[in-house]
Amino acid sequence: MFVLYEEDGAFKAGTILADNEATLQVENTHGKRVKLKRANVLLEFLEPAPAELLRRAEAEAEELDIEFLWEVCGDEEFAFADFAAEYQGHKPTAVESAAVLLRLHSAPIWFHRKGKGRFRKAPAEILQAALAGLEKKRQQAALIEHMRSELVDGRLPSELGALLPQALYRPDRNRNEIKALEAACVDTGLSAPRLLLKCGALGSSYDFHYNRFLFENFPEGAGFPSFAPASWPSVLPRAEVAAFSIDDASTTEIDDAFSVTPRAGGGWRIGIHIAAPALGFVRGTELDAIARRRLSTIYMPGGKLTMLPDEVVQTFTLIAGRECPAVSLYLDITPGLAIVGQESRVELVPIVANLRHHDIEPLFNDASVHGEGGPDFTWKRELTLLWDLATVLEAGRGKAGGNEDRVDFGFSVDWTQGSADGPGLVSISRRLRGSPLDKLVAELMIHANVTWGRLLDEAGVPGLYRAQGGGKVRMTTVAAPHEGLGVECYAWSSSPLRRYVDLVNQWQIVAVLQGGTPAFAPRSADLMAALRDFELTYADYAEFQRRMERYWCLRWLRQHQRGEVDATVVRENIVRLGEIPLMFRVPSMPLQLPGSQVRLVVEHTDLLDVEVDARFQRVLAEPETQDDSLAADAFGPL
Repeated sequence: MFVLYEEDGAFKAGTILADNEATLQVENTHGKRVKLKRANVLLEFLEPAPAELLRRAEAEAEELDIEFLWEVCGDEEFAFADFAAEYQGHKPTAVESAAVLLRLHSAPIWFHRKGKGRFRKAPAEILQAALAGLEKKRQQAALIEHMRSELVDGRLPSELGALLPQALYRPDRNRNEIKALEAACVDTGLSAPRLLLKCGALGSSYDFHYNRFLFENFPEGAGFPSFAPASWPSVLPRAEVAAFSIDDASTTEIDDAFSVTPRAGGGWRIGIHIAAPALGFVRGTELDAIARRRLSTIYMPGGKLTMLPDEVVQTFTLIAGRECPAVSLYLDITPGLAIVGQESRVELVPIVANLRHHDIEPLFNDASVHGEGGPDFTWKRELTLLWDLATVLEAGRGKAGGNEDRVDFGFSVDWTQGSADGPGLVSISRRLRGSPLDKLVAELMIHANVTWGRLLDEAGVPGLYRAQGGGKVRMTTVAAPHEGLGVECYAWSSSPLRRYVDLVNQWQIVAVLQGGTPAFAPRSADLMAALRDFELTYADYAEFQRRMERYWCLRWLRQHQRGEVDATVVRENIVRLGEIPLMFRVPSMPLQLPGSQVRLVVEHTDLLDVEVDARFQRVLAEPETQDDSLAADAFGPL
C-alpha cells in the first residue's frame, strides 16, 4: 500500500512499512523513513508506484484548465478527492486525484486552502482583484526586463531618465526603474554612476559631482524664487572720497573698497567701505528668505552659486563708475601712521576703480615694497600707504612676522573647450600667500570687523562673532576674544553680499549708526538658529569646494597626460604634489621621512571616486631637516 502526504509544504509519496492505526511508518521515494499521523495522509493507493504517481500527476496537472475548474466548482468548501470524482465523472484513479490536488494547490489565487486537501473557490470579486494584481506584476516584470536590457546595451530608458537624480543619489529600491538599474549593474559589473555615464545619462563625470551637490542642497533647483526688487534709500549723504576695490579677476560681488584722503595739517583719512545690501531689504522679506536659505555664496572651480540673485548683487556691488551705498569706517592717521580718530557712517561712496590682482601684483609685490620703489603706476601711493598701515595694524595684534612662504592655488576653467573627460579645460595657478595685496586687504578687514564688533557690544546689540580659545574656533552671539587673530572680538561684517552672517551684522550695525531698531533682539532664538545653520552649511560648502578642487586636479593630470609626477612625502604613505594642490596615498611607497622628494608613476585616475592610483618609483631627495609643518599644511581630505 502506498500513501500521498504533505510535508513542509510539498507533496510526497511513499510505501507503508507499518500501520499502527493512528500512525504510519512510511518509506518515501528517496528511501527515507518517516513517521506520519494518519490525519496527514491525503490519499492511499495501490498503484502506480509512489515515484511514478508523482511524475504522472504533475504531468496531468499541467493539462488541467484552472479557469474551467473554477467555473465548474461549487461555492462550498470541498475535498479534492470529491471534486476529482465530480470532474472525471467516475471514480478517479490515484493519478487523476493527485493531479487535481496538485493543480488546485498550485493556484491559490483561484482556490483558497481550507485545510489538508480541502479547498474553496475564490469569490469572483476577489479573484478579479487578484488577477489584476498578477497582471500588474507581470507587466512590471516585463518593464524591468526591458529597462535592464536597454541599460546593458548602453541605452538610457526614458522611464529612468526622469528619475536620474534620485537613481544616482537617493535610490528608492521599491521602484521598478531602480530594480532595473541594479539588475543591469550586476550584469555589467559597473556601478550605477559608471553605467549611467556610459549610457549618456550624464554629460560628464563633472555633472555627477555637481548635480549631487544640487540634489542634496538645492532639491528645488539652483534658481531663485520670485522676489520684490531691492533699492537703497533715496537720501544718503555723499562721501567726498575716491574709492577703489582690490579683487581677483573673477570677483563680481565686490564687497569692500578703500579710499585715501589727505588731512589738513598732515596725515590721512583712510576709508574702509563695505557694500550695504542691508539698506536695500530688511529681515522677513523675500530676499532675506533667499539669503537665509543659502547662507553663503558657494564657490567651486569654474563657477559659483551666489547667495543673492544677480540683480541684487549688481545693485549693491561696488562697481567702478557709480556712487554705491556703503557702511564706511574712517581712520584718521598721522604721518607716523598712528590712529588718532575713527568714525563709522552710512553713505553713498563714489567708486572710481576696480583694481584686479593680475594687473597690480606684477607692479606691487614683495620686491617693490621692500626694494627701491619699483615702477610707478596709478594708485601706487595709496597702495603703499595702506600696506604700511596694514603692517602697523598687524604688529598691533602681536602678529608681525616675515612673509608667508606657503602657496595658494587658483583654479580657472575654460568652458568653451573640452576633452575626452567632458567640457572644460582647467588651469591651476600658484601665488605666494601673504602678498602685499593680501596683507593690505586682510588687515583692514580685520580692523573693520573688530571695530564694528566692539560697536555692537558697547551698544548692547547682539551680533554674530567668530571666537577662538584653546585652538578651537566657534561662532557666538556675544563678543569674545579670537586668540588666533589676537583681537578682543571679531564680528564678520565685511562680506554682506556673500555671507548671511555679515548681512545680519550689517543690519545690526546700521541700526546702531542710524538709531533704529535692530533686526535681532538680545537672546533672539532666530539669531541662534541662523548661527547654527550657518556653521553647518558653511562647512558643507567648504567641503564641496575642496572636493571639486580635487576633481579638477585629476582633470589637470589627465589633461597634461602626466604619467610621472614628483611629490613631497607628508607622512607615512601620504604625498602631495608640488604643481597642484593634490594629496593622496601611495601604498607601494616604502616608509620615508616627511619632506622627502619622490617620483611616482600615475597608473590610474578615477574621476567618479576622485582617486589617484600611483606607484612609487624612486626617492629624489631626502630632507635636510624634518619639516613638522607638512602634515598641517594639507589641501583637505584625501
